[in-house]
Amino acid sequence: MVSFDHRDVGTPEADWEQSGRLGELEPFEVSGLEALAARSALRVVVLAAHPDDETLGAAGLVARLARAGARVSYVIASDGEASHPDSPTTSVEELVRTRRRELLSAVQHVAPGAAVHLLGLPDGGLREHRAELRSSVGSVVTADGPHGREGTTLVVAPWAGDGHRDHRIVGEVAREVVQGAAGERELRLVEYPVWFWHWGSPDDPAHPWSSMRRLDLTGDEPDSRRRSLAEHRSQVAPLSDQPGDEALLGPEMLRHFDRPYEVFVVEERAEADPAQPDDASEQPTMTSSLGEEFFDSFYEGRSDPWGFESRWYEERKRAITLASLPRQTFRAGLEIGCSTGVLTEALSQRCGTILGVDIAAAPLDVARRRLGDGARFEQLTTPREWPAGDFDLIVLSEVGYYYGPEDLVTMLDRAVASLTPDGVLVLCHWRHEVEEYPLSGDEVHAAAAERTDLVRLLRHEEEDFLLDVLVRPPARSVARETGLL
Repeated sequence: MVSFDHRDVGTPEADWEQSGRLGELEPFEVSGLEALAARSALRVVVLAAHPDDETLGAAGLVARLARAGARVSYVIASDGEASHPDSPTTSVEELVRTRRRELLSAVQHVAPGAAVHLLGLPDGGLREHRAELRSSVGSVVTADGPHGREGTTLVVAPWAGDGHRDHRIVGEVAREVVQGAAGERELRLVEYPVWFWHWGSPDDPAHPWSSMRRLDLTGDEPDSRRRSLAEHRSQVAPLSDQPGDEALLGPEMLRHFDRPYEVFVVEERAEADPAQPDDASEQPTMTSSLGEEFFDSFYEGRSDPWGFESRWYEERKRAITLASLPRQTFRAGLEIGCSTGVLTEALSQRCGTILGVDIAAAPLDVARRRLGDGARFEQLTTPREWPAGDFDLIVLSEVGYYYGPEDLVTMLDRAVASLTPDGVLVLCHWRHEVEEYPLSGDEVHAAAAERTDLVRLLRHEEEDFLLDVLVRPPARSVARETGLL
């Protein structure tokens, strides 16, 4: 999850316009969906983490398909009751009622008569209610229409990489539901960014530009979106003139949603290969990264499952890693996949500040107890989510093989983008095969070796593990850097 503050100006809309990046996106072809809608063969299920997400991200698309004849349902996970936590004038209960009324009014400008499902889950707490969210979303997405399971269902969800924790959870749940029911009915998924426009950069190569599509709005679609957004008064205007009642969506943020187009993340479906046997799609592949559920299950009831604190092998490897660092101290360190924080604790002695990141909550609880104020920790699903800031030391120890091939490339892209000009990237990985891991340790290091923006300063190689220290070219030895040569 990207760290950002909605009160910051963020990336100005002028930067997006002047970059030309969005104008170069491939168009989102929806004529086929419109044709389905005209035959009453299209259902559209719009998911949102909070009231107003559905308008900001997808009002134009939904308006077009609704007017073509699609049946539209909305599933709103939370009531957005945490938008004004310090309001001196409006209680949480009043804000819930207000935001529900606003949502129902906003929907009428886009898809009159649409079904609206208000789940009332905690704003900011969707991760803790993931199972309930998945069950509710699944029941709506897979509900039979007037013609049973015939026709197509388009799921329109927040982009899982949007940088907001609740948006991530809804996006991930949407993917799980669509993938889980894909064999039973015709389902498609498109995702809409919201906060990405605030924290993202048109110059960042790590963003999924190749999967982004632009939908140019026509007719009264821009007006429908404006009228719908205006209904969310509690978010686009101050609740009062008192501190704590400021508008959540400032003028610069709103400019992103006054464009004559919308942008979606669309994963193109691969066409069937007639040369492949009929059951080829059923063959398991290891192209996806391991998800949160894998690690939650792994850590359940186990305080030190890797033996970081009990195995001499781990103690020795940790000592080799620390001895391989080419500088005595670093300004800001980042450890991806920090687990219970044993290595983080050692790195903290060499870094002015240290941030540990992990996908699972349980080991982070142990790490926080271990280090107290000696480090910061964030629960993020990398590489889709990535911590803000620049680092002169980034450590990826026993984590790279959990990524699928594409995610590994993105992870390395993001790591290099976060590395200061004098920064050091450390990779350390087990070399023996683990059946359930998407990649091997050797494959992780080979992918890093192919990059032209990094060079190897040091390699430690054993039968059991590889350790590489990488820097930006040219690599200078410790003796040269310290003046001995």
